[in-house]
Amino acid sequence: MIDAHLHVWDHARSSYAWLENAPEPLRADHTLDQAFAALTGAGVQRAVLVQADETLAETDYLLELVAADRRLAGAVCYLPLEEPETVAAQLPALTATPGFVGIRNLTHDRPDPDWILGAEQRRSLALIEEAGVPLDYVSVLPRHLENLIRLAGEHSGLTFVLDHLGKPPIGLDGDYRRWQDQLAEVAGPANVMAKVSGIYSADGTRAVSAEELDDVLATALAAFGPER
Repeated sequence: MIDAHLHVWDHARSSYAWLENAPEPLRADHTLDQAFAALTGAGVQRAVLVQADETLAETDYLLELVAADRRLAGAVCYLPLEEPETVAAQLPALTATPGFVGIRNLTHDRPDPDWILGAEQRRSLALIEEAGVPLDYVSVLPRHLENLIRLAGEHSGLTFVLDHLGKPPIGLDGDYRRWQDQLAEVAGPANVMAKVSGIYSADGTRAVSAEELDDVLATALAAFGPER
């Protein structure tokens, strides 16, 4: 089994500003050995690292880990999509690096939910589409999913990987039904895949029940099928 979405962080390598107000256990460094101590017991043999910070230093860090550890199947790295010149300059070396498997930006942290539609970002999407590099897409709002539907149609040669199944708002009935409808629409274009990761309640204050998780997974399987 492969864990498709694993974060590790080392504060000596990047800043991780989003951790400043996180609970104390999260603010500490988290290593591969710590992760695999838990993963191995769950039957996971390998993992794909995913960027946890928006710095090029983080990209270097993840690729160094992949090169040094056979337990890692690859790394989804950061490039600044708002800087297409940087993307163009960095892509050739990255695509030639073993273990580089995709790009991700923290779309959900941008104040503007339409950030990904900006002119510079669209130029970068065209560049990674041409290079055959998948894009992990983070969605936490209905608007983010609407934009993914649009982008998948306009960049039909680019593989989009929807992280966390688009963050189903578990516990909010009306919003949850809207998510179900949108997920079915998102799954329409064949160039959109989905990743089971980061599934928790809408307010983050309680554990998700087995029944709730079953319904989320059934919705995703009905929309995408097991192959996507």
